[in-house]
Amino acid sequence: MAHNNTVRAIRNRLFLLLLRAFGIVILLYFLVVLATTAFVLANPSESNPLFRLPITSRLETYYIARGGWDGVTIVFANSLDFESRQWHDGILLDGNDRVVVDRGVEVVNGPVYSPGSGETIVPIMVNRVLVGKFIVSQNAIPAQRRFTFDFLRPVVLVSVFLAILTVLIGMLLTRRVVLPLAEVTAAAKEVADGNLSTRVRVAGPDDLRILSDSFNQMADSLERNDRERRDMLADIAHELRTPLTVLRGRLEGILDGIYQPDEDHIVPALEETYLLERLVDDLRLLTLAEARQLPFEKRELDLNDLARRVISLFQAQAEENQIHLSLESGTVEAKAMLDPQRTEQVIGNLVSNALHYVPSGGRVWIEVRRINEVVTISVNDNGPGVPEAELARIFNRFWREDRSRSRASGGAGLGLAIARQLVEAQGGKITAGNLPEGGLQVTCEFTAI
Repeated sequence: MAHNNTVRAIRNRLFLLLLRAFGIVILLYFLVVLATTAFVLANPSESNPLFRLPITSRLETYYIARGGWDGVTIVFANSLDFESRQWHDGILLDGNDRVVVDRGVEVVNGPVYSPGSGETIVPIMVNRVLVGKFIVSQNAIPAQRRFTFDFLRPVVLVSVFLAILTVLIGMLLTRRVVLPLAEVTAAAKEVADGNLSTRVRVAGPDDLRILSDSFNQMADSLERNDRERRDMLADIAHELRTPLTVLRGRLEGILDGIYQPDEDHIVPALEETYLLERLVDDLRLLTLAEARQLPFEKRELDLNDLARRVISLFQAQAEENQIHLSLESGTVEAKAMLDPQRTEQVIGNLVSNALHYVPSGGRVWIEVRRINEVVTISVNDNGPGVPEAELARIFNRFWREDRSRSRASGGAGLGLAIARQLVEAQGGKITAGNLPEGGLQVTCEFTAI
């Protein structure tokens, strides 16, 4: 209900904003037309239609046909319309400003006439040559006002039509644009308030559909990150609780006299502190790697030599568990610019993880290959593998295939997460998949040199 009220409020606000914008455009259009009309009225000229009387064309036609003004009174006598009869009060001058017709009466050898302040001069042009002037009183020219009103009337009608059209377009845009945009705005507010489960309908034009889809993807990512953060905190608390409980129980037993303060009872407590220290170090390393604040000292590294060193480190553990640990494809030249310590840590984590899950009598082997400009180093085993549904999650923090496994058999679940961060921080790529014959294969890819 609150979400619907928010959407409605935002929608109304956007709709009013849209109408206001259209209204401003129409108002500006109307003002421009009025300003243009005022400018035309304030600047009379012979080409200005507002100051070109109907009789002007008749006089110009008469002059062209007769070559002069003799007998021009016939133009006034044959004019029957109301406005033309008003021109009888006008004065026609020739090109030298001499009177030719005075109030409907032809004048022979008329005097030079100088117009008064209350009179309007209408020039008569033939082939761009001034051949005469028609003098009328300003009050006798209603054509200017009528022409102005005739000109402005369609402008007003068009403005009203545009206003109605604006409302219709606004209603259409409300459904097509404003409503989806209002939903996205309201959903963004809810996400900002902490409701990460908010989603919006993907509707409207293509751009708004892309916006809605992008918002939903962002909300999915935020919700997933928040869930992972909560899970990580819960996992950290779980991983810390077990060694702390054991350590506390041992120390309280010694203080209460239940246990003797001898090596048999102190060593288990000390081992739990080692586990705590290792867990804290792994968390710190993972945090620095994810934040890209972990320093790397890259130099030319031969992955075959690296694989041999890792095998030598875990050979004793493998023999103790009766697991065959070996290197294959060791003759291929595979070199890359990597940090030896960090890369050895990655391969060591992968081998250690494989040794935990391969049963006695099993096999773990490392493969080093080069394909064009890419070198790969893979850690393989013939253990039970990982369910396909879980493969995408094995590099997550605190992931263990069997959540009921103890730390001794399953670890804290940080090894693969650390391996991914260390590989990607060096420009590499790490993937995992099940082998056709059974078992897990984890492959690291780097750019060869």
